[in-house]
Amino acid sequence: MPQFERYIGIDYSGAETPTSSLKALQVYGANWPEPPQEAPPPPSKRKHWTRKGIAEWLVAQLSGPKTILVGIDHAFSFPLQYFQKHRLPPDWPAFLDDLQKHWPTDEDHTSVCFVRDGSRGQGAKRQGDASWLRLTEQWTATAKSVFQFDVPGQVANSTRAGLPWLRFIRQQCGDRVQFWPFDGWEIPAGRSVVAEVYPSLWMKRFPVEDRNADQRAAFAVAAWLRRADMNGSLSRFFTPPLEPQERTLAKVEGWILGVT
Repeated sequence: MPQFERYIGIDYSGAETPTSSLKALQVYGANWPEPPQEAPPPPSKRKHWTRKGIAEWLVAQLSGPKTILVGIDHAFSFPLQYFQKHRLPPDWPAFLDDLQKHWPTDEDHTSVCFVRDGSRGQGAKRQGDASWLRLTEQWTATAKSVFQFDVPGQVANSTRAGLPWLRFIRQQCGDRVQFWPFDGWEIPAGRSVVAEVYPSLWMKRFPVEDRNADQRAAFAVAAWLRRADMNGSLSRFFTPPLEPQERTLAKVEGWILGVT
């Protein structure tokens, strides 16, 4: 019997502001007996999803009766060197609070670019080195550093745009939702989960059909989560083969679901 009743894949974007309607923001959802379908944004004047809209929609989804597994395509934390440089405790909730204070990209009319150029927030006080990689990124051949801006395939923008919304979801949902692996590697029965994913691991495994690249990414996430749960392999991916020291590190830096 599958552990979850619904699977949501989100291809993220760090462009513009949290209320900007972005074609690159794509959401697919699947109930366990059915293949993923595109989830359109709630009816409004905006044609596409916004980051704020996705966060509020996820809170509503995760507050319902179904157990849900959500995969979001941006980094959930930073490398240990960042914590050491800025003398931050190795504590993920405290990291989210500190980052939102310096990179308030969940605030209206605020973009990653505005924080980078100094017109918003205090991003200059929370910088890192583009050579720094989390352990999970070292285990993933093509993953890029969260400090590597302005290059093809970068995740720096989407990560800084998305992390404050993870904080929002966590605050709204409380202990109904487990943010993996920060809240624990093992998933209690009946608990919904939000996890970091990397769609490139899975996109070639599923048909393209008439989807664009962003739709393909979100579809692949939802489809893989559903398939792994249905075939019984998901529990293996929730417990990657890490040494005790590596496991402790990953509780701070995070881990990409599916990397083993």
